[in-house]
Order: sequence, then structure tokens, then C-alpha cells
Amino acid sequence: MAQHPINLAARFFLEVLALAFFAHWGWESFDGPIHYVTAIGLPVIAATAWAVFAVPGDPSRSGKTVVNTPGSVRLALETVFFIAAVIAASASLSVVMGTVFALAIIVHYAASVDRIRWLLAR
Repeated sequence: MAQHPINLAARFFLEVLALAFFAHWGWESFDGPIHYVTAIGLPVIAATAWAVFAVPGDPSRSGKTVVNTPGSVRLALETVFFIAAVIAASASLSVVMGTVFALAIIVHYAASVDRIRWLLAR
């Protein structure tokens, strides 16, 4: 299962945008020094979980993993990651921004049906 380079680029863009929404939410939601901690800490925690828990041989990634993760668990992790990013965007920017981001995620996953099937088979 190979993915189209444009779809992989879109996936990367969505991942980076999600991290930016986490940082923005962390900054806007707290006052004082804690907003530095949340603006930096939330994206770091999310990116770490994204990188560590992977399905071995996933062609949409390097194929390497730190923690071997079943495909259904990885798909659940991705779902939680992106839903949290949609909520962060909606809460700290606007509902329209969150909605547009959610639609972009849905389009991406619709174009990735082969990967979803692959994950669920693992």
C-alpha cells in the first residue's frame, strides 16, 4: 500500500497544523507563566505520542516504531489527536477554523481508505 505523495504532504501539513492549534490553545487558555508551559508542552506531548506509538511497517511513516502498536489502536490515537486539535482550534481561534480543519481531516482520511484498511488489518 503506497500513498500518493500529495496525500502524504497533506497529512504532514495537517499534523503540523494540529500541533500549532495545541500551542495556540495552550497560550490563549492560561495566564501567567503557565501559558508558556502549555504552549510548548502540549505540542511536545502530542508529537511524542504521535511518533512513539506506530504500527511497524506503516508505509505512510518511516516504517519504524518505538512502541509496536496495533493498527486499530494507532487509528484511535490519530482520531483522538485530530479531534483534540479540532476542539483546540474551535476554542482558541473560531468554530469556523475548527470546522474547516475537521473537513480537511475528513477529506484526507477519505483519500486514505487503503491505509485505514491496512491499519485495521494489523
